Amino acid sequence: MTAGTELGEFLKVRRALVSPAGDGGPRRRVPGLRREEVAALAKVSTDYYTRLEQGRHKRPSEAVLDALAHALQLDDLATRHLFDLARAVASPRRTESQSAVQHVRPSLHLLLASFTEHPAFIRGRRTEVLAMNPLAAFLLANFPAKPVRQRSLIRWTFLEEEARTRYVDWEKTASSMVGTLRLDAGRHPDDPLLAQLVGELAVNSAEFRTWWADHRVVERRDGIKRLNHPLVGRLDIRYEALTVTGEPDQTMFIYTTDPGSESESKLRTLASWVYGDTTARDLIETAAEHPGSQDPQPKDDPGAR
Repeated sequence: MTAGTELGEFLKVRRALVSPAGDGGPRRRVPGLRREEVAALAKVSTDYYTRLEQGRHKRPSEAVLDALAHALQLDDLATRHLFDLARAVASPRRTESQSAVQHVRPSLHLLLASFTEHPAFIRGRRTEVLAMNPLAAFLLANFPAKPVRQRSLIRWTFLEEEARTRYVDWEKTASSMVGTLRLDAGRHPDDPLLAQLVGELAVNSAEFRTWWADHRVVERRDGIKRLNHPLVGRLDIRYEALTVTGEPDQTMFIYTTDPGSESESKLRTLASWVYGDTTARDLIETAAEHPGSQDPQPKDDPGAR
């Protein structure tokens, strides 16, 4: 789909979610606002708004976008996504830049290695796992051992049976990941690797097709994941998502458990199995000697381009 079509589809879907204020007339054939009602609320002509939905208008102003966000009752995240989509229509970016290889700084590999009691990993574009400490690999899945183009969290979640048993709330987690991928698609609409991933997921998963069509956007910041590990059973994990400074589209996720909880005890058991007698100093020294050993996109990998 073109950037203009994506903008139009987003407006159409969000328009259908808004209930008409004080509508006491006959039951409508379709839910939500009509085009002319959105246009009136945004103080633009119906023809102008129709051209936006049809992808025929290329440069909506910031004032118009703000007015549309208000008319469609968008929250801050959805408003940001609207601006990303409009920016892509007005100024298409070069395709080559969209598939640029992401690398994790050596200092971040050292930081991940130091977390011997906490699973931690760095997620990049397309929900790809760029680096991961051993405890996170044991808790979730060993993404660094997978082929480069199979290190996407969302691909694992939808296409591998292991993920459906690992996540207690699989539907909630999976649908949220679709919203995260939508947000990424708004920022990088010309990314051919993202388009390839969306196509693979759409062909192989009816759930993905349904959730992708609703244009929901999600940004992961913090929360709780309920996991079912085959060796220790149920764990309730708290996560924090920290933006990596100076590295666009990289986020570090750190998992913790409540002090004194059964989940804390189980996580310590997993850590003892993973590390054994290996100390944090040993792991940090190994990471320092081989800082790119977990980099999922090595520079000489032709598949990363």
